[in-house]
Amino acid sequence: MGKRDIQDELHNNVQPLDNEFVRSNPNAKIAKQKAKKAVLLRRRLAIFLIIAVASIVGLAQFSSMQNERLADKQIKKAEVNAQLEESLEKQEMLNLQIAKLEDDEYIAKLARKEFFLSEEGEIIFTIPKTSDNKDEKTDSDKKDE
Repeated sequence: MGKRDIQDELHNNVQPLDNEFVRSNPNAKIAKQKAKKAVLLRRRLAIFLIIAVASIVGLAQFSSMQNERLADKQIKKAEVNAQLEESLEKQEMLNLQIAKLEDDEYIAKLARKEFFLSEEGEIIFTIPKTSDNKDEKTDSDKKDE
C-alpha cells in the first residue's frame, strides 16, 4: 500500500465529532464563515472576470469593425477627390473654351477652318490626303527592286 492509500483510509475512518462543545466553539463558526466568504469572493471574482473578458472581446470586435469602415470610407474619399479634380479640370477647360467663343476673331478663325469659309480676297487651297494604300504599294515596290 502506498502513502496515498493510507491517507485515504484514515480519512474514511475519521468521523466528525458532533457534541455540544464542537457546536458551540466560536473558532469553528468563524472558520466556517471565513470559508463561506472566501467561496463567495471567488465566485464574485470569477463572474467579474467573465464579464470583463466578454466586454474586452466585444470592444475589440467593435473597434476592428470601425477600422474596416474607416478604411472603406477613406478609399471612397480618395475616389471622390479624384473625380472632383477631374471635374474641376474639365470645368476649367470649358470656361476657357467659353472665353474663346466670346472672341469674334476666334469664331471667324474656327469658321474658316471647319467650314472652309474665307475672308474677302482670300483663296482657299485644299490638299488631298494621301491614302495609306499608295504608301504601302510604294514600300512594297521598293522591296522588290
